[in-house]
Amino acid sequence: MTRPFLAALAAGLMTSAAALAEPTVYVAGGTSNEVFVVDAATDQVVESFPGFANAHGLVATPDGEYVVAGSLKEDPKADKAENSGLYILHPAHGHVMSVIPVAGMTHHQAITPDGRWVLSTHMTRGAVSVMDMQSGEIVATVSTGPGPNYTLVSADGSTAFVSNSGNGTISEIAVADWSVRRTLEAGPAPEHMVFAPDEQTIFVTNPRGGTVSAVSVAGGAVARSYQVGPDVHGLDISDDGKTLFVTSKKDQKLTAIDIASDARRSLALEPSPYHLTAIRGTGKLYVSSSKAPTLWIVDQADLSLKGEIAIRGEGHQMSIVSAQ
Repeated sequence: MTRPFLAALAAGLMTSAAALAEPTVYVAGGTSNEVFVVDAATDQVVESFPGFANAHGLVATPDGEYVVAGSLKEDPKADKAENSGLYILHPAHGHVMSVIPVAGMTHHQAITPDGRWVLSTHMTRGAVSVMDMQSGEIVATVSTGPGPNYTLVSADGSTAFVSNSGNGTISEIAVADWSVRRTLEAGPAPEHMVFAPDEQTIFVTNPRGGTVSAVSVAGGAVARSYQVGPDVHGLDISDDGKTLFVTSKKDQKLTAIDIASDARRSLALEPSPYHLTAIRGTGKLYVSSSKAPTLWIVDQADLSLKGEIAIRGEGHQMSIVSAQ
C-alpha cells in the first residue's frame, strides 16, 4: 500500500502546510460518507471531501495538515484483523491519500498533542488501536474493556484515558509503552468525556443513567454526579472551565451546568441533539443532530440559538484546528 503522505510527516510533522486565518472545524458526516470543513469565522461549510465509509470519529493533526477519520463499517469478507480502515485525508491535496487497515469499526478518535499518535476506539473488539503518523502503521492494540467509546489524552501527552461503556470504567493508559496502568470507576455505561482545566477531574456522560459523572483522576472513582436527562450524549466544557454543556437526545435539549453550583440553563433543540463541540475562543458551540443534516450554532454565554449550518448525513465527531 502506498502512503505518499509519510515522507512529509517524517520530514516535519508539525510544520503547517498553510497559515489558518480562523479556527477550522472538521466534521465527520456519517452516512453521507463525507468530511465537512466549516469556517468558524463565518459558520459556513467551505469544503467537503468524499470517500469515507460512514465516518463517525475523526481528528486533525495540530498543524491542520492531515485529518484521520475512522469508519463504522466492517467488511464481512475481509480478514478480521483488517476488516475496517482509517482514512488519511490531506485537505490541501483535496482527497483521501491512504487507508490504513484496522480490526473493527472505529467509534471515536484522539491524537496526542505532538501529532504523533492517533488512538481509535474499536467497540466491537474491546480495544484501542494506536497508529504512528510517521510510519502509517498500527503499532499497538491495547485491550481496555468491553465497548471502548471515547479517548482523552493529557496535555503533556503522557497519558490516555478510555471510557469503557460495557463495564462502567475508564482505562488509564501510559503512552510511553501503551500499557494499562489503572482502571477508574466511571458510572453506568460511560461514553463521551472532557477534562476539567487542571485535568484532575474527568467529566463523562452516562446515557444509561441520564447523568454526567465527575470522576476524580487521583481517587479513581465518581466524586459527583449531575442528573441531566434520558440518553445524554454530547459533552464539552466552556473555555473558562466553569460550565459543562451536554445534550440529551430523548429530552431534545442542550443543558448548561454550572459545575460549582449545579445551576442549569437549557435550550430546546429538535430533533435529537447529538455531538457537540465548544469552538475555542469564539464563544460558540456547534451541536449536531442524529436525525437531521444540520449543525446548530449556540452562544455559550446565554445559550441562544444563533443559526444553523447545513450539512449532509449527520454530524458526528468534530475536530478543531486553531488559527496559526
